[in-house]
Amino acid sequence: MAAAVEQIDYGMFIMPFHPPEKPFSQSFDEDLELIVRAEELGFKEFWIGEHHTMKYEPIVMPEIFIARALGDTSKIRLGPAPVCLNQHHPAFVASRLAFLDHLAKGRLNLCFGNGSVTADHELYGIDPKDGGAMALEAIDVILDLWSHDPPYSHKGKFWQFELKKTVDDECLIGYIHKPYQLPHPPISMPGMSRNSYSMKVAGQRGYQPFAHCLVAGNVVADQWHTYANAAEEAGRRPDRSDFKVARSIFLADTTAEAQQRVRSNSLGRNYEYIGGLFDKGLGRRIYKRDLDMPDSECQLDYLMTEQIIAGDVDEVLRRLLALVEETGGFGTLVLMSYDWDDKAAWLRSMELFAKELMPRLNKAVCG
Repeated sequence: MAAAVEQIDYGMFIMPFHPPEKPFSQSFDEDLELIVRAEELGFKEFWIGEHHTMKYEPIVMPEIFIARALGDTSKIRLGPAPVCLNQHHPAFVASRLAFLDHLAKGRLNLCFGNGSVTADHELYGIDPKDGGAMALEAIDVILDLWSHDPPYSHKGKFWQFELKKTVDDECLIGYIHKPYQLPHPPISMPGMSRNSYSMKVAGQRGYQPFAHCLVAGNVVADQWHTYANAAEEAGRRPDRSDFKVARSIFLADTTAEAQQRVRSNSLGRNYEYIGGLFDKGLGRRIYKRDLDMPDSECQLDYLMTEQIIAGDVDEVLRRLLALVEETGGFGTLVLMSYDWDDKAAWLRSMELFAKELMPRLNKAVCG
């Protein structure tokens, strides 16, 4: 297999997904333990989702969680995925992310997007149709604030502000912090659809494309092409080493064991839960390889042939090589993690992934 990248790195992402009957404090302790174990196993990066009104996905400000995790780790890069820019004033985002980057001493990654939870939209009075435009305007504001000193002024469609009259150069009041990493930490954008708007923006601006775990392999391939075409049109050279692909993978000593566990553990339940959310809104379109496929067929049996990769090392390697072939390759494989309903089994899956699967995948793909 011809190598599109020199090496496939690996990271991890948690939404997180926890049963609401589990105490939040226990869930968060387990997530912190997960980050520490991920670093020990050589994971390069760790991403945490942001949701404000969901009991199953209870981290409302991943930046606080990241700050807590920094003291327990020393190498792994940490990042919110995404910062829901339509739900925050961009000046506040710029200040707090710059502050966090200094706490992290440059270990901060960024993923910028817009929140998609309908209850969050209602709570904040946000029109979901404005999400993409709000996120784009917020990114422009954040990067502008990071690029120069006061005075600051912005008159946009969604935000307007000035900081001029109270700037005091002698007392150094009125200054927005700049990040530790200059000009800013690495920025990625998530893709959840065909012909993705966010992938076009990422390509135009040189951000890293991040394919979501909920989409089928042919959609991942489409997202790369959307990104690459936009990059080339903007005079940029797309680099597959920048491409992050999230997948839900569960390993066990036998394929039968792995697949049996997925049908009853938090991974399988997550996809059934998300499917139920889709049923209340846009339908199961995001899951589909073929758009003509009826929603009624987008159940766990189908998902285990597409989004979910469960098996022993040989079977998972076979599935991932097929994904590499279909997509053309990627630079980082981001492993999704879910609730530790069986801690020993989840830790065993992580160890097989890091110690056995990834070396074999890199040997097969990169030589």
